[in-house]
Amino acid sequence: MILFNRAPYCGTEERYIAEAIRGGKICGDGPFTKQCNAWLEERFSAQKVLLTTSGTTALDMAFFLCGLRPGDEVILPSFTFSSTATAAVLAGAKLVFVDVRPDTMNIDETKIEAAITDRTRVITVMHYAGVACEMDAVMDIARRHGLLVVEDAAQAVMSTYKGRALGTIGDLGCYSFHETKNYSMGEGGALVINRPQYNERAEILREKGTNRAKFFRGQVDKYTWVDFGDSYLPSELNAAYLWAQLEHADEINQNRLDTWNRYYETFQPLAQEGKLELPVIPEGCAHNAHMFYIKLRDLEERTAFISHMKSRGVSCVFHYVPLHSAPAGLKFGRFHGEDVYTTKESERLVRLPLYYRLSAEDVSAVTAAARSFFERPH
Repeated sequence: MILFNRAPYCGTEERYIAEAIRGGKICGDGPFTKQCNAWLEERFSAQKVLLTTSGTTALDMAFFLCGLRPGDEVILPSFTFSSTATAAVLAGAKLVFVDVRPDTMNIDETKIEAAITDRTRVITVMHYAGVACEMDAVMDIARRHGLLVVEDAAQAVMSTYKGRALGTIGDLGCYSFHETKNYSMGEGGALVINRPQYNERAEILREKGTNRAKFFRGQVDKYTWVDFGDSYLPSELNAAYLWAQLEHADEINQNRLDTWNRYYETFQPLAQEGKLELPVIPEGCAHNAHMFYIKLRDLEERTAFISHMKSRGVSCVFHYVPLHSAPAGLKFGRFHGEDVYTTKESERLVRLPLYYRLSAEDVSAVTAAARSFFERPH
């Protein structure tokens, strides 16, 4: 079976983990954690980056930093992972879902403004498949209405919008380093802080509500409990694994792009024949090949395609069930406007295997199996 995903592995992970163990500090904020933070800040021209225990906890921190109060509203797409929504709910917000664009599956920026009420505090965008939302339009709406913008860039490490790294454009950004992502630490993430006024509070949130970070910088003579917080600081062992990935970031990125481009070129004739639809990368967007998906005619054809691929030894998977139709979505939010594309397009989408060092032979096997589906007699 050609697996849908394999966690990235570069070869130096064990050495770095052993180094962390020998160093005697395996809790967070040791040398590897600091190296990862600094690399992300420098590479993406980010004001401040803090590694977290997951992309979800990075989102938790982001929404807490937004200062949400019970009854405040957060606008977000319904086509996203539960973390995007549950982090806002945890901070006390009501969810307002809006439709997506069918070309990128990102939030439809033209639907946001009509969903704004006097309780709206935050617009949340999720850069699906590492392809940027229309951030100029989103940021313009936010500034005109005095709203904050949280970027769920879990899938978008190394992607850009008009030359700017995703995660660094809104007020706060969030990355994921889960094993399913382009760069992994097993479980982990990062909070990108783009406004200096959030720096100190973020450190306190991350360190169980204490000013421990200031103590270690010598800014206070002892640290104490100063606010609410949680334990959002990852182990140094996880950070050591991630450091091996970041050292090879460009190599991983190019390898994934090569696979993505090969899929795209191979399926282009089928797209031209109208048998499937390919991903769209808008002008000004540079993506990171986080995933390669195709869209089939409808749910029935997608189900048949997944079954067909499995019978030929290829694991393909669909993606999110729209959150607004899920039990928790019905409980914590509402859909504004008409669901023109969210449900319909989500039922057509299927993802193909794509990971670092997916062999050329396996790519050929995947594309051959897919082509045979469209060549079969109906």
